[in-house]
Amino acid sequence: MSKQDSQKRFFGLDVHKAYIMAAAVNAGQEVVLKPRRVTFERLENWIDKTLRPSDEVVLEATTNAWHVHDLLAPHVAQVIVAHPYHVKLIAAAAVKTDKRDALALAKLLAAHLIPPVWVPPQHVRDLRAIIAHRSRLVAQRTAAKNRMHSTLHRHNLHPPQGDPFAPNHQAWWNDLTLPGSEKLRLKQDMAIINYLSPLIEETEEELKHLSTDPHWAPLLPFLLQITGVGLVSAMTILSAIGDITRFPSAKKLVGYAGLGGRVHSSGGKHHPGSITKQGRTELRATAVEITWSAVKFNPYWKEEFQRLQARIGDKKAIVAIARKILVSIWHILTQRQADSHATEDKVAYKLLLYAWQLGTQHRPAPYSAPQLTRFFLNQLDLGHDLNAIAPGGVKRLIPPASDLEALPPPFADR
Repeated sequence: MSKQDSQKRFFGLDVHKAYIMAAAVNAGQEVVLKPRRVTFERLENWIDKTLRPSDEVVLEATTNAWHVHDLLAPHVAQVIVAHPYHVKLIAAAAVKTDKRDALALAKLLAAHLIPPVWVPPQHVRDLRAIIAHRSRLVAQRTAAKNRMHSTLHRHNLHPPQGDPFAPNHQAWWNDLTLPGSEKLRLKQDMAIINYLSPLIEETEEELKHLSTDPHWAPLLPFLLQITGVGLVSAMTILSAIGDITRFPSAKKLVGYAGLGGRVHSSGGKHHPGSITKQGRTELRATAVEITWSAVKFNPYWKEEFQRLQARIGDKKAIVAIARKILVSIWHILTQRQADSHATEDKVAYKLLLYAWQLGTQHRPAPYSAPQLTRFFLNQLDLGHDLNAIAPGGVKRLIPPASDLEALPPPFADR
């Protein structure tokens, strides 16, 4: 072992809400810094006084891991964020304390046994945060709606046609003849829905704004062309993936979504199992959600679903097609190509809807919605001869590519 290697230190940080437990070993697994507790108030000072440019540091992925990572990165040679589940498999112990955990992390790092996770840049963290926030708001609103439906079911009542929670049906709920306690719960659940709906709309406005960010705008039309993918689902997929180049194969992306199958192969016996469900939950849920829409409206996926459904049933068929769609997404984003299972006029209409959704508030000036649609079609290398679409029998003109020649790139400086 060289002198330089023996002087190199490997730090393990066990991160908690109010403090970290830090310990360090050298390349020979000898303890060079006994476990010590450092509060977040003292953390920056501890970093300045303790760490060297040659040090390596590892911490587990927790709620505040990215903040700690960003504080450490300028001061050391490397900061690794480890997946807690994988570390647990490697360093399972009967006795667990903060001090033991910090030392275990340091020793695993010195032995080069730490499986790192990708550290998302700030724009990915921001998008993931707003996606998670919207999901929480929607979950709360859905729970309130489910409680109200449950009340109707218990009393054998049928809600009005259309959206039963729309403002024009408020009087119908108020006039129901029910026990006082149930009327109170209905009233408060309706208040929750009325309170959350504007918040969800405001969050979706922010998603529209983020969709025009230079990090995401070039990728969005490639996802929107896929049947079943809308603005929210496209941004959810992008937030989960972050950078498609970190997945060397479509199989890796499928595994990251937790849609890969479990396999037990030992002693000449091979037993395939259900999907792992280990990975980004929102990516897996979105893939399944868009698949239900794809098998309903896309002829190719509809035929594929019917073929699989007869053999393995609805749910397994949906999961199988969700895997196929994720494989398709990997190829589309990696190669920046059109979806081979989409049709030009339907893609053009979806892109026009998105351009309308943006409105003048978010749409890059001086582009009109049809002009922005043409720009997206050019990105996809689609619809060169398409000059109009007629959804619902209403003709919508799409300008030729020559109309964009004098216009600046739409998202470059936003």
